[in-house]
Amino acid sequence: MRKLLSVVVWTLLCCSLSIQEDIFTSIGQMTDLIHTEKELVQSLKEYILAEEAKLAAVKSWANKLDSLTRVSSSDPEGFLAHPVNAYKLMKRLHTEWSQLESLVLQDPSEGFISNISTHRPFFPDQEDEKGAAKALMRLQDTYQLDSESFSRGKLPGLHSNVLLTVDDCFDMGKTAYNDGDYYHSVLWMQQALRQLDMGEDSVASKATVLDYLSYSVYQMGDLPRAIELTLRLVALDSGHQRAGANLRYFERLLSKQLTEVKQSELTSFEEPIQIGTYARPKDHLPEREVYEALCRGEGVQMTEKRRSGLFCRYHDGNRNPRLLLRPMMEEDEWDSPRIVRYLNALSHDEIETIKQLAKPNLARATVRDPKTGVLTTANYRVSKSAWLEGEDDPVVARVNQRIEDITGLTVKTAELLQVANYGVGGQYEPHFDFSRRTFDSNLLVDGNRLATYLNYMSDVEAGGATVFPDFGAAIRPKKGTAVFWYNLFSSGEGDYRTRHAACPVLVGNKWVSNKWIHERGQEFRRPCGLTPGN
Repeated sequence: MRKLLSVVVWTLLCCSLSIQEDIFTSIGQMTDLIHTEKELVQSLKEYILAEEAKLAAVKSWANKLDSLTRVSSSDPEGFLAHPVNAYKLMKRLHTEWSQLESLVLQDPSEGFISNISTHRPFFPDQEDEKGAAKALMRLQDTYQLDSESFSRGKLPGLHSNVLLTVDDCFDMGKTAYNDGDYYHSVLWMQQALRQLDMGEDSVASKATVLDYLSYSVYQMGDLPRAIELTLRLVALDSGHQRAGANLRYFERLLSKQLTEVKQSELTSFEEPIQIGTYARPKDHLPEREVYEALCRGEGVQMTEKRRSGLFCRYHDGNRNPRLLLRPMMEEDEWDSPRIVRYLNALSHDEIETIKQLAKPNLARATVRDPKTGVLTTANYRVSKSAWLEGEDDPVVARVNQRIEDITGLTVKTAELLQVANYGVGGQYEPHFDFSRRTFDSNLLVDGNRLATYLNYMSDVEAGGATVFPDFGAAIRPKKGTAVFWYNLFSSGEGDYRTRHAACPVLVGNKWVSNKWIHERGQEFRRPCGLTPGN
């Protein structure tokens, strides 16, 4: 029986640990850590009180014995001449000093250590810390925020007293440095140096910061500034072994340039490094600039002419009985491809129920590898998701039915309701919802993803928009609303204009749920067009 119990406990622990992976990808799960930390602080306070009580008792013993020994040691024979003193000396050394020894050996930390050991398996790991650091860098890039803005808590529309210390900035820079990301290493090491120059205390020394910064600047191809920083490092610590080696390396590698660079020219590099000082390295995403501009609210192609063609209306789903007495309020978000928003699509209570159902099952969101078709995690999708069936709760069944009523499309062949919660800097870079693989075995039964129905289950203070880089649309999250669009033309061909993205969440906690509606079963609900692109 004991062996069986051990197996059950181990299984439950493993399941819990598997769910806790990639904690930084879900704000919803990170909130549990707030309560854990509060409990640990309370436990720490109790430990401090216990230590203080123990120390007070020991001090009381010490004061009492100090007074006694001063008297006894002044005239040992005279002191012991009194039989009571002789008896009490025997008693003290045999009994009372043993009691004091036991008191000193008591360990009030056991409760605190036990508590923290219990919670430790659910703590973030090194990958979580690294992921959170990269998330800040992603926000920095997308919303064009300099390191000082982050360090001083100055985010768009939000000023707080949440500050980054020198050591925080140094650790950010070191994370980038260790990842070979010298662009961000320069930005954060420069900020650490700036705060050190202002007199802020830190564990990381100025020499260490200069060491990382000078080499990172060199990696960015800025030799004059690298030399200036290295010379500053040598002046600060003439015995710094790596600084001297770096200078000699620079001299051997670029001796001609070094001879041409005059000290007067080097002083011009005293200006602090900021975003824009160096070109940001290109990556895999061709529409990176357009995508990020839309996330910032720039480049949105909503002209007055286009806006004049957008309307709002009551939608009863072609006189659907469930919508006749209470039709949905429908607003046009975009004309071509047509995107509509439904107001009051979810109530607050429905949202809370869906979130509570999803939370225990949230796991790192995956994407389908376009080459292999295998589901895998990816850095361009940072969130956690869970899948809910209609049988899980009447609320889920009701939401599924509502989606069918509103869209006029059957959800019998649709995928389960996917609930997603975005973490620190949570995002999903530009992607297609429909499959573009010619021979995709996943399409054989229910066909391709015909349409997307997306519920916004929270407001987001900053960031988190759904953007369409191809035609310049940006749709802001609004709690309780839903947006809908077709991924395929009526001919069955993919509408490549619908490539879209979830912008990184700058401030807030973003929850969404979506239904991917497939082709099968829609033959008479959305008849096939006769021409390509119809």
